[in-house]
Amino acid sequence: MLSLRVARARSLRSARRFHASAPWRKVKYGDMTIGVVKETLPLERRVAQSPESVAKLVKEGFKVVVEKNAGAASTFSDAMYEAAGAAIVDSDKAWKADFVTKVRIPSPEEAAKIENRTLLSFIQPAQNPELMTQLQKQGATVFAMDCIPRTLSRGQTYDALSSQANIAGYRSVLEASNVFGRFLAGQMTAAGKVPPAKVMVLGGGVAGLAAVQTAKNMGAIVKCFDVRPAVKEQVESFGAEFLEVDFEEDGTGAGGYAKEMSKEWHQAAAAMLADQCKDIDIVITTALIPGRKAPIMITKEMVASMKAGSVTVDLAAEAGGNVDGTVADKLTVSDNGVSMIGYTDLNSRLATTSSSLYANNQMKFITSIGPMTNKEEKGVYQIDHEDEAVRGMLVVEKGKLMWPAPVKEVPVVAAKEVDDTPPPPPDYYGQYMSSSLRLTAGFGAFLGVGVLSPHDGFTNMFSTFALSTIIGYQVVWGVAHALHSPLMAVTNAISGMTAAGGMYVMGGGLVPSTGAQAFGALATGISTVNIAGGFVVSTKMLDLFKRDSDPPEHYELYAIPVGAFATTYAISHGLGYAEVDKVAAILGGVLCIGGIGGLASQDTARLGNVLGMSGVSLGITSTLFTLDCEPATYAQIAGVMGVGAVSYTHLRAHETPEHLVCRLLLEKKKKK
Repeated sequence: MLSLRVARARSLRSARRFHASAPWRKVKYGDMTIGVVKETLPLERRVAQSPESVAKLVKEGFKVVVEKNAGAASTFSDAMYEAAGAAIVDSDKAWKADFVTKVRIPSPEEAAKIENRTLLSFIQPAQNPELMTQLQKQGATVFAMDCIPRTLSRGQTYDALSSQANIAGYRSVLEASNVFGRFLAGQMTAAGKVPPAKVMVLGGGVAGLAAVQTAKNMGAIVKCFDVRPAVKEQVESFGAEFLEVDFEEDGTGAGGYAKEMSKEWHQAAAAMLADQCKDIDIVITTALIPGRKAPIMITKEMVASMKAGSVTVDLAAEAGGNVDGTVADKLTVSDNGVSMIGYTDLNSRLATTSSSLYANNQMKFITSIGPMTNKEEKGVYQIDHEDEAVRGMLVVEKGKLMWPAPVKEVPVVAAKEVDDTPPPPPDYYGQYMSSSLRLTAGFGAFLGVGVLSPHDGFTNMFSTFALSTIIGYQVVWGVAHALHSPLMAVTNAISGMTAAGGMYVMGGGLVPSTGAQAFGALATGISTVNIAGGFVVSTKMLDLFKRDSDPPEHYELYAIPVGAFATTYAISHGLGYAEVDKVAAILGGVLCIGGIGGLASQDTARLGNVLGMSGVSLGITSTLFTLDCEPATYAQIAGVMGVGAVSYTHLRAHETPEHLVCRLLLEKKKKK
């Protein structure tokens, strides 16, 4: 009993020291007790402080008291808090702490328990004027976690709105996938094909972007819509499609929030969303405007147009909802079979993570009230109105209304005097002189290579290297990202021209007679697999980009010039025109380069594929004409190349483009 009286007396003296300051003076952390109370709102499982945050507060010097079982719903036991240095107390003692930490907006009964002490919690002062009046009458001091200036860089550390919205966005996708009757990612199995789910996210804030990222990571086709044009780049960085309204109006509001849009814009947006809903499987809405009822984005007519089995998840259900027909805290099903989720406890469904992040936000804010002002003196608490983060979150101070925080005036910068002096005329002579001197240096480098060249072979190799480098750079530099794989397939096929070297080694009639000839035949066969496989893969991958609305294509007509040249070439070669062999080889190389160049753009990719085939065909033809070997050897070459081509095409004959993509991705994953 004596120890209890001593502890109570010390607590009373501590409270007097803490609340006696007027205006706020420095208070040592050791004279402050931080209370962690249990949340009483139904479905709420979070807690304001985690054992980890308590340990850090205790290390700073604070005394911490935690209400019994306050963290049980977040899997934080009382023993964990005690191990972190906190004392486990009953509800009354936790509320009697100097500085009470909480998650949800306090009820009138809970607010009364604060009396004239300090509270740190979500408050939403614009939506709760009666609560604000009550706290003022009590002489309380209140910091609102939802009033952090979100444009303040340092404030991001204390931004509980963002940390909790991120979790809600992630959890919304999990809830939708739990109700949705298919995989989110498409799959192709022996039992059949399952198409990927199509997900549309309305709102590109923290919650919306978290939902976009999660749905994309789970393999869905994701679209996102937001009134703020700046969100487009962020959405596309996740690989999702950004939807735009055919009506120009910027929806960027103060503090990074979205503003309310005009009637005309809403009409244009409704038309676009109505068209999208007919094809979408999952709709996730996150649109909120501070201090206002959530806007209706998905009407009953849009829900009625959605397919049976579709899902809507309304993250704004607590503020009235973005989906017409959403019932807060309920999962309902519309007449046409659309599951409508209105859960308001998404954060509590990941209570451990939500509490840990929220506690971290609070702990860092508490330890910044004072040290951020008195940087040289740590371990003291002091409210400083010059601190933007503290002043922004301070809504009531000793009964005085402090909300909203005054807008910090932007200093007016004196306009610079405009210099009306016209700029000097461009020095065209100097520009051309600079360019000519750079070119002179390049010419000198080439001349130096000629002087230092040890023999004719080195010079020939240098010329080949220089020309191939320039051609390769110019051809490949502008290739679109989507065409990298088809480009690699075509270059792989062109590299199969190593078959020409194998042909020169082959011999012995129908069957190789020496080891060298056998290796030549093997090299020719493998190279032919490369040629056939490369062009088959590139053709199938380019087929993935074809749309039903594309005009008809007749690339088979390009066989006419190839056939005409090959026939004329054969006649000229037979008549003894020896130089036509070199010209045919050059033309084959030009066509191969043109093929690679064509694959740099979607518009010319299929033509580039055809040109590559034509170039390789002419290269092989010119090689055959220059061999001048026995007919039996020609038959051996034909047989080897035929087996190489057929072996690949037969193995992959029934492979669809979708199967091809899946196989290539699996092979890439195995290599990693």
